[in-house]
Amino acid sequence: MLWLPGASGGAARHAAEARFAWFEPLVALVHRPKYDDWSMPKGKLEAGEDALAAALREVREETGLGCVPGAELPVRRYWVRGRPKEVRYWAAVPSGGAFAPNREVDRLEWLPAAAARARLTHDHDRVLVDALLAVLAGASPGGGQPDMVPTFP
Repeated sequence: MLWLPGASGGAARHAAEARFAWFEPLVALVHRPKYDDWSMPKGKLEAGEDALAAALREVREETGLGCVPGAELPVRRYWVRGRPKEVRYWAAVPSGGAFAPNREVDRLEWLPAAAARARLTHDHDRVLVDALLAVLAGASPGGGQPDMVPTFP
C-alpha cells in the first residue's frame, strides 16, 4: 500500500512538523476500469517470484512508481468467482517514477486516510487503511512490535 506522510491541518507550519507529521498520511488508490473499482495496486505472482517482489513489480506496473517497502500489513483472504484469493501488502513509500494511465489502471489518486477508506470499493480493503494507520502510530497490525516504517530526511 503506497502512502505519503501528510501534515496536520493540511500543511506543515514548521520544517520539523513536515518531517514528523504522520497525522494525515496520504494513501494511493487506483481505479481499475475493467472492474470499475477503487483499490490498491495488487496482482498475481509470476513463476518463481516471491510475494514482496511481486508487490513491488505490481506497484510499478500499475502506477509507474518504484517504492521502498516497510512493514508488512495483514494478509487479505477472500473469494473471487468461487475461488479463494490471498493478497499480501506492505506499507511502502514511493521512490521515483511517474504515473501514466495504462491498460489496468486509468487513475491514481492520493487521498487522506479517511477519504481513501471511504473511496475504496471493497470492504476488505478498508481494513488495510486501518492497519497502515496502526503501523504508523507505532503498533504492529498483528499486535506485536512494529516493523520498519520508512523515515524521511
